[in-house]
Amino acid sequence: MIVDCAIYREGHRSEGPEDFSDALAEARSAGGFVWIGLHEPTADEFDLVSQEFGLHPLAVEDALKAHQRPKLEVYDDSLFLVLKPVVYEPRSDTVSSGEIMTFLGDSFVVTVRHGEGAPLKAVRSRLEREPELLGKGPTSVMYAVADAVVDHYLDVATELQTDLEELETEVFSPDGGGSRHTASRIYNFKRQILEFRRATGPLAMPMTRLAGVGTFGAGVPFVEDRARPFFRDVHDHLTRVNESVEGLDRLVSDILSAHLAQMSVRQNDDMRKISAWAAMAAVPTMIAGVYGMNFEHMPELRWEWSYPAVIVLMALLEVLLFRLFKRRGWL
Repeated sequence: MIVDCAIYREGHRSEGPEDFSDALAEARSAGGFVWIGLHEPTADEFDLVSQEFGLHPLAVEDALKAHQRPKLEVYDDSLFLVLKPVVYEPRSDTVSSGEIMTFLGDSFVVTVRHGEGAPLKAVRSRLEREPELLGKGPTSVMYAVADAVVDHYLDVATELQTDLEELETEVFSPDGGGSRHTASRIYNFKRQILEFRRATGPLAMPMTRLAGVGTFGAGVPFVEDRARPFFRDVHDHLTRVNESVEGLDRLVSDILSAHLAQMSVRQNDDMRKISAWAAMAAVPTMIAGVYGMNFEHMPELRWEWSYPAVIVLMALLEVLLFRLFKRRGWL
């Protein structure tokens, strides 16, 4: 589905002809560019766009099928950038991702969005309010889209950090760490961080190339040198995000290890208590068992105080064992 299509000249929007070929020719003659936005297009809908703009068939296939890793592909007539915007649901501790594909070429930009996350309407509105930035050409669109996605990564990382601190408090609370659902919740949280990392980690290399950091930016067409500082800003933000994700992953692993250690300690405490009570029960059972064998010749069977003496002996031994186990922390 085509969401929006417009021609931009010197940073200002103008409506162009409905035919994409005519719109592209008009934009080139006026020194502007065409920006077409699509949301989950069908093969038939996208076929017209790909033919008019000469998009590479491999990139077209990726844009239609989605489920791609973040990447930057350089073709003869265009650049192809894949971004994965993420959405975090704090109530269910769930990270979900969509996809945004951006085709950048001579006087045109085509954006293809899959999923409900990170709509581009806000990005287009922001750029249209900043004609100076939009006047830098189609590269400004790719920058604005990447900037919006990475800035939202920072928000998601902050929300994950907050929820992880709450989970950490729960694990180390006197009662929370023993919950049977705590381990599964920690493991689920780790899986969500892994999903987040799949979106942020592979994007580092494309942003490095676009930013021209070191030797990786050499030879990337359609990206003007004056746009490099903008991509360097996005690259810096992405580096912060990846560092946050690494920290979150290490912390949740430490929390899981600490929880398992707590469970092991509590199991040992329970076993000590069970062993102590079993020892206390074994003493009177043994004495009663000996005197319940009904042999004819046994000491103290004829003694008048045998029964109270044995009861007192049992009680005394139980008190001694209880005090011993209590002093050692077994009870």
